[in-house]
Amino acid sequence: MKGNEMSHESVAHTVSQRPPYSTRQRALAVAYGVVCHTTYAIGIAAMMAGLGCGMTTGFGKLQGASAVLANTLLLLQFPILHSLLLTDAGRRPLSRLAPGRLGRSLSTTSFATISALQIVAVFTLWSPSGVVWWQPTWVVLVPWTAAFAASWLLLLKTMWDAGLGIQTGFHGWGAVARGFDPKKVPFRRKGTFRYVRQPVYIAFALTLWTGPVWTPDHLAIALAWTAYCVLGPLLKEKRYVQFYGDAFRGYQETVPYWLPLSPLGREPRPS
Repeated sequence: MKGNEMSHESVAHTVSQRPPYSTRQRALAVAYGVVCHTTYAIGIAAMMAGLGCGMTTGFGKLQGASAVLANTLLLLQFPILHSLLLTDAGRRPLSRLAPGRLGRSLSTTSFATISALQIVAVFTLWSPSGVVWWQPTWVVLVPWTAAFAASWLLLLKTMWDAGLGIQTGFHGWGAVARGFDPKKVPFRRKGTFRYVRQPVYIAFALTLWTGPVWTPDHLAIALAWTAYCVLGPLLKEKRYVQFYGDAFRGYQETVPYWLPLSPLGREPRPS
């Protein structure tokens, strides 16, 4: 899932000097990791099932206007809270979600956990409309399902390029469990980030559109979250310019934003 945008802002880097994390703190970090990855796995499974079945798998029982209102709130809470937690104001409460100075070190883990919980909420609490517009026959279902699977593999690849430890929440708890303090490193790009600046968002949007069963519910989530995938990174890039300065400005000048419409693979100008 798209889940953690903090990939370039606080990438893990271990240092030789170990901070005095106690055994209790390290055990607590592992517990945070277990919760994070369990929630993450449930979120991915729920999202795959929901999109694959046209959003007909939700357990919500609301109907009519109440269902529309509840589903709309579910749709909006993900991009709004997700973006808010990436602001300076949003990162402050994240740093308080674990005791003592662990809060700051585990902030990426807390962020990934919250994002996963948001995804779980959308796909389990959704109230299906009960209307199915189109469901492919087996002849069409096979290639369409293959495209759906390929979009998830592409999402995994882009998350790997962005830093899978950050994307899944391992960055924070893994460092603390080993006795290290997560550190920031300079901006860098690799893999799919050499061709477009927002490959994770592109892959995430593809998962929304390649699910084989089409319903009003499926169209609603595809339209709403694709709009976020296109517009949301504009705010993120403003933060990156402030954070990385000329290094990111050079990247913007040589690599297209969302679609690979310009020459590929050129290195940004030296900062």
